[in-house]
Amino acid sequence: DCSRAAEELKNNPRHQAYLEGVSLRQLQKLYSLLRGHLKGQSLAESLQKFQQEETIDPEEDMNKLDDKELAKRKSIMDELFEKNRKKKDDPDFIYNLEVEFPQDEQLESCGWDIESDEEI
Repeated sequence: DCSRAAEELKNNPRHQAYLEGVSLRQLQKLYSLLRGHLKGQSLAESLQKFQQEETIDPEEDMNKLDDKELAKRKSIMDELFEKNRKKKDDPDFIYNLEVEFPQDEQLESCGWDIESDEEI
């Protein structure tokens, strides 16, 4: 398990000082690439497999995942959120950003909303 091996390496007191600035996700990727190399995969194949494992399918029903897979998906989403989040110290940070959304398109009605009106 690459995630467990990465956690053990990062938490090892011998290596902790050297790996302080390295994210757990980077260590997991390193282990995944090493595992692929040991299985005889090329670097491109290993990278492609890792990318598939680390990509979230918006159509996937996460209610059907086991706890381990769900935690992995949540970790990926958290990392993506932190990567895209604008912080107060960022040069392109705008405190009170107002966005006008176009009203040209007809808004879709919700089926549950229509049904509840009929019941009343």
